[in-house]
Amino acid sequence: MLSILAAGSVFFPGLFLLSKQCLKYIPALRWSEGDAVIVSARLVSSVQAIMASSAGYIIASSCDDIIEDQHWLTSSYILFAVPYFVYDIYAMFMCYWYKMRVKGHEEASVAPQHMSSALTSYLRREFLMVLHHVVMVTVCFPVSVFWRQGKGDYFQGVMFMAELSTPSVCLGKILIQYKQQHTLLHKVNGTVMLVTFFICRVLLFPYLYYAYGRYTSVPFHMVPLSVPWQCNLGAALLMAPQVYWFSLICRGALRLFTGSSRSRRPPADKEGQMDGHALPQPANGYSTRSTEPDATSH
Repeated sequence: MLSILAAGSVFFPGLFLLSKQCLKYIPALRWSEGDAVIVSARLVSSVQAIMASSAGYIIASSCDDIIEDQHWLTSSYILFAVPYFVYDIYAMFMCYWYKMRVKGHEEASVAPQHMSSALTSYLRREFLMVLHHVVMVTVCFPVSVFWRQGKGDYFQGVMFMAELSTPSVCLGKILIQYKQQHTLLHKVNGTVMLVTFFICRVLLFPYLYYAYGRYTSVPFHMVPLSVPWQCNLGAALLMAPQVYWFSLICRGALRLFTGSSRSRRPPADKEGQMDGHALPQPANGYSTRSTEPDATSH
């Protein structure tokens, strides 16, 4: 157990540092520190998502009995991935730190100048995402490894596959950061992100209830009454932020695909614009603010 935790503790920060150094020092690139940090963080998140989704598919496809069948990869990947959520809190903070200094942001002049004030601002702005990561480590980890007692590996595998939406989310953040909202790639990626997020995250828990009901021959609407209350509470708490983030993605998609009509308005009428500069995106990429057409969030 400790060796797997140690491997994850080395792998994810190590990949981040390696990527950052490559982006900064490869002669053909020579990116700035801030750009290298932001893109490296997205890269690590995408790699983790691909690994989790692959592990989830292997686990789910190998379980004929969705309750009793076990796969060694289930607990192993949970242990390996736990350090990622700790690392990612730091990586998101670094993204926030540098994004507050991106030239052209209207908040650049009031960006936090000291680490303590920056941290306070980050935690206030990204409270939900940080809370999500903390819960994953302090609650979901012990529940998945110990409380399940080896049952329900199929469900755990399906939950791993929720990460299928993450690469498109990360690419969307990068395209927004570097003002590529006008490109076809951004629109295609936005469509993929909308579909995968809805299927893999919003429909995830209804599907798990459906699968359990089919296994136990319980009608779908009766499943919540036939499972432990802890399962219902956990599903509700995990699903709530997914629904909230999906609503933000839908709003961003609406702005993206209606941007052409808004772009014909006079500059003074552009919503969310101040002194010709767009408001910066939060580190997690989900924004409730409206921005100018060139800075549409997803």
